[in-house]
Amino acid sequence: MTLKTKLFTALAFFAIAFGACKKNNPLTPINEETEAFVPEKIDSFKEVATIDLGGEFASEISAYDPSTKKLFVVSNDGGTKVDVVDLSAYPTVTKLKTLTYANNIGINSVAVSNGLLAIALNGVTPQSNGDIIVLKTSDLSEVKKITVGAMPDMVTFSPDGNYIISANEGEPNLAYTIDPEGTISIINVKNNYEVKTLDFKKFETSKAALMAGGFRIYGLNATFAQDIEPEYIAISNDSKKAYVTLQENNGVAEVDILAANITKIMPLGVRDISLADNAWDVSDKDDKQQKLGTWPIKAFYLPDAVSYFSVNDNNYLALANEGDTREDYTNPDAKEEARVKNLILDPIKFPNAATLQKDENLGRLTVTNTIGFTGTGSNKIFQELYAPGGRSLSIINATSGILVANIGKDLEQRVINAGKYDDDRSDNKGVEVESVTVAKVNGRTLAFIGMERVDMIATYDISIPSKPEFVQLFATGDAPEGLMFVKSKDSPNGKSMLIVSNEGDGTVRFYQPDKL
Repeated sequence: MTLKTKLFTALAFFAIAFGACKKNNPLTPINEETEAFVPEKIDSFKEVATIDLGGEFASEISAYDPSTKKLFVVSNDGGTKVDVVDLSAYPTVTKLKTLTYANNIGINSVAVSNGLLAIALNGVTPQSNGDIIVLKTSDLSEVKKITVGAMPDMVTFSPDGNYIISANEGEPNLAYTIDPEGTISIINVKNNYEVKTLDFKKFETSKAALMAGGFRIYGLNATFAQDIEPEYIAISNDSKKAYVTLQENNGVAEVDILAANITKIMPLGVRDISLADNAWDVSDKDDKQQKLGTWPIKAFYLPDAVSYFSVNDNNYLALANEGDTREDYTNPDAKEEARVKNLILDPIKFPNAATLQKDENLGRLTVTNTIGFTGTGSNKIFQELYAPGGRSLSIINATSGILVANIGKDLEQRVINAGKYDDDRSDNKGVEVESVTVAKVNGRTLAFIGMERVDMIATYDISIPSKPEFVQLFATGDAPEGLMFVKSKDSPNGKSMLIVSNEGDGTVRFYQPDKL
């Protein structure tokens, strides 16, 4: 037995013997579910299996059912489908069948709980009400079909399995002439799938205060409720609260599930890129220098995915600050993207405007034309510049919304150091932090961060949420979209598993750590 092996054995024995009296210490290697030590090396995740399900958009979001060892994968490759994948012979992974939904325009999300599969589908048009279809995972028979709001972008179960929550994004049509309200639907599984769909109308009177905190309401001719676009959901461990990202709006909504009430909106403020800790690479025309620097700009966080976690009885949200804009519309008045070089900059605020607006500096950076200016139309004069997207993983207090930590500069610098940075994206979203899931491995609280534009996952130890520590960086398929963590007790081979759905190449890849 080597010295290293002896050391690991001793540490494992120590953890088992003394773990019970140290449950609240984030450094103690205790598994949340079983209270047993699971000896896995947190920095050793590597690809163990993969399956290719088709072309682009063939693998977007996945959900795993431990009772049947089936994986359900959203596919919009040539139709509205869910691929059913068998993991019973893992690491051999086989597609069993495909579920098709030809009457619905687009499929967005899947979730599993207690032998039930929930599927989120758009309606007959993207702006009409969508559906949540519930199936048995055992035989794939339909249990219920529930109508929810327009464009259910994510569906998830509460941890206790009693509720299904749907974030209904309600995006406008391309002409911006039909703009449904963004809503959140709560489905009571135990009460014959009774549904309550909640809107945001009551927050109209809070608009000014919310916007002062960095919230965004700017859709063309939109009411407050129409402008809200719910994106992604995380639910508290006690199944009482849901937290829903409002991506384009730069906020998070808190929902009381039992009372079926949206209790508050937490605006997320901005990230100041003039500060050294927030440095960015802002140009794709700077001779591929890939150098992070400070600039006189601010950035709206605009989170996509969110993951809930607790440490020492304190609750947190991890936010994947991808950024998004309202740009792909045929109505030119609805487009918000602008390049800095095409704006009129206030000479007092930007005395070096001519230099800043060069392509090798801020000239090609994508910013929003919806804020930071005086004047109208072609006579807008910008006193401040706001970029869409935080290019980071931020951790906020789930109760107060206060920022606890931000993983951005370190994240991008590590990608640069690894030779994987895509400099062509420097002017728009950078590494593009698309997804996040937080899980316990070997007693540590880890954030797995998916970066769509560099095809990588970064892992950070956030056992002390205010002091994230880098753990690992590893490659995925093309454009990782969905991350799902499977606990060791639920995985097909008894080891922790990270499942990554890759939108760009249609693959699902499975990553697991080495045992200690």
